[in-house]
Amino acid sequence: MNYIKKKYKDKAVEAQIASFTGKGGVTEYQVMLSVTDPCLPFVDQLVNIQQAYAEVLKEELNKDAVAVFRRYFLSDATNQSDLVMSWECEHTFCALSIIQQAPLNGTKIAMWTYLQTEVVADSLRNGMLEVKNGAYTHYWSGGNSNKASNSEYQTRLLLNEYIMQLTEQGCRLADNCIRTWFFVQNVDVNYGGVVKARKEVFVTQNLTEKTHYIASTGIEGRHANPQVFVQLDAYAVKGIQPEQIQYLYAPTHLNPTYEYGVTFERGTAVTYGDRKHVFISGTASIDNRGEILYPGDVIKQAERMMENIATLLKEAGAGVDNIGEAVVYLRDTADFAVIDRFFRERYPKLPHLIVHAPVCRPGWLIETECFAIIPVDEPRFQPL
Repeated sequence: MNYIKKKYKDKAVEAQIASFTGKGGVTEYQVMLSVTDPCLPFVDQLVNIQQAYAEVLKEELNKDAVAVFRRYFLSDATNQSDLVMSWECEHTFCALSIIQQAPLNGTKIAMWTYLQTEVVADSLRNGMLEVKNGAYTHYWSGGNSNKASNSEYQTRLLLNEYIMQLTEQGCRLADNCIRTWFFVQNVDVNYGGVVKARKEVFVTQNLTEKTHYIASTGIEGRHANPQVFVQLDAYAVKGIQPEQIQYLYAPTHLNPTYEYGVTFERGTAVTYGDRKHVFISGTASIDNRGEILYPGDVIKQAERMMENIATLLKEAGAGVDNIGEAVVYLRDTADFAVIDRFFRERYPKLPHLIVHAPVCRPGWLIETECFAIIPVDEPRFQPL
């Protein structure tokens, strides 16, 4: 993994860029952009981020890099989403996620974009982005939502709709979906409905404690429409075989999620002929009995959280140095300064954003998800 950190001082934007090129030739990029001047109005912050992104594309990335997924983190989605969408509709073409999770450096917007070279992307009628390269077809979905009466019904409809979308492409939820994100308005109140609906739908898809689940993050996140309680983003791959997928457990540090009533994998690794993708779900300060460790101490929780992540990565043959993108979620905005210093001092090369998003269990003060890539030589499988 190669890392670049660059500051565009005239735009008050900092770029974190991670890239990986495998023997198969495909280069992957993770680009994370943050505004550094909180005094700028939102329109200026948005314009500056977009201009910095254009410069990153021109100066730092391969000219044929294609954006396949983008997420905006906003401080006020209701008042800001339309402006973001107006730019996106005119300038870009990728799966798009817009969520209210305020950047905790006091600014109004941050952006994460995932790009690949040597791919052909096409927007499908069902809303998914289809990305083809070699033997594989990737499907990215962003911003799926509905306005059913409560979080349980919304989740049920979201999952059933997504299952139908996958079926149209010859895929199955259990076989092809690698990663999901559930953004939940008022997570302390509405997460129970998400858990119930997900569990019940998963049973119908042969996703149980005896088979497997899907790597996932369930976290506070607000849609621009207050009637939307749950927003779903997802990623699936067609062309992979069961032996290419590894589910990560880290039993010395973590317990199976079903033991405390939820249904997701701690992490999932996908091996291609030239690289391995490692998706780590939202991970917090928890032990292998499902208990929250260090209640009330955000630094101790951060230390245990990163220990858990490192243990999951190690199970896949990776390490923290292989992470290309991480999102850190904080429940309490007052913890930002100390957590920002924690990461700058202990993980200075880790590409990450810190945003405001209460975790699904109130006792957890901090959670992090990440995506890592490592080189492999696996001739049984086609390269990415």
